[in-house]
Amino acid sequence: MDRKDFIKKGLLGTGMFVASAAVANIMQNDIDEIKPLDPVGFNHLPSFDTPVTENSVLHKAESRGHANHGWLDTHQTFSFASYYNPERMHFGVLRVLNDDVVDPSKGFGTHPHDNMEIISIPLEGDLQHKDSMNNVAIIKKGDIQVMSAGTGIYHSEFNNNTDKQVKFLQIWLYPNKKNVTPRYDQISLNLKDRHNRFQQILSPNSNDEGVWIHQQAWFHLGIFDNQFAANYNIKKSGNGVYAFVIKGSFLINGSLLNEKDGLGIWDLKNLDVTSQANDSEILLMEVPMTL
Repeated sequence: MDRKDFIKKGLLGTGMFVASAAVANIMQNDIDEIKPLDPVGFNHLPSFDTPVTENSVLHKAESRGHANHGWLDTHQTFSFASYYNPERMHFGVLRVLNDDVVDPSKGFGTHPHDNMEIISIPLEGDLQHKDSMNNVAIIKKGDIQVMSAGTGIYHSEFNNNTDKQVKFLQIWLYPNKKNVTPRYDQISLNLKDRHNRFQQILSPNSNDEGVWIHQQAWFHLGIFDNQFAANYNIKKSGNGVYAFVIKGSFLINGSLLNEKDGLGIWDLKNLDVTSQANDSEILLMEVPMTL
């Protein structure tokens, strides 16, 4: 069984599978392997779906890849699995942004990763995690989960609820170090701390607020009242920011984003963000534009 068939069986099957190979002999995913990145993170190909300005790209919600496997309904901002779009390979080191809905008691079978920083952000319901490092955990809204796949891991993700869907964001970043020792971490954050402010949920520093990863990246979440204006300052010169609207709508540096729209901006020092509806929720992902 080749790598693609291996992944396909695990992700599209109705149950779990367990690979016979030891973790030390873990197989690589094509999507996980670190490859050279374009200088600004994607191809500048003009398109109605992805209008590009001098230093930004807008991805409307309806232009994302979409697949419904019965138990899994997924929307993909960047090329993933059966969705391929040469304009949507990545934004800088941000490689995957999947918006997943999983039916009760269903989930992703055991599958491998290597050399990728993987972040899960639950939006609704309870997501159960198991991995080859003997971690067993359940994450829910307010929690942030991170894995450094490094030299190789296996893991599975399942909806722990029998009566409701689980919704979560699955995010992959290329790391700045290859073949690190795999690790797992999760934290629970106070949702009140992101009301009308940007709550840091991820950084490169293990002593900083939120989880940490092997990359010069910072993630923030915020939930804002209508017409509340906030400013975000870039942490590291040369980084870009990919903004993803989880709920409601926002005006960002003059561009209007509605629910599940994404906007990538680079060559900037700060973002002006103004909510256009009560309880609007946004995720800001500041990432390097090159490896």
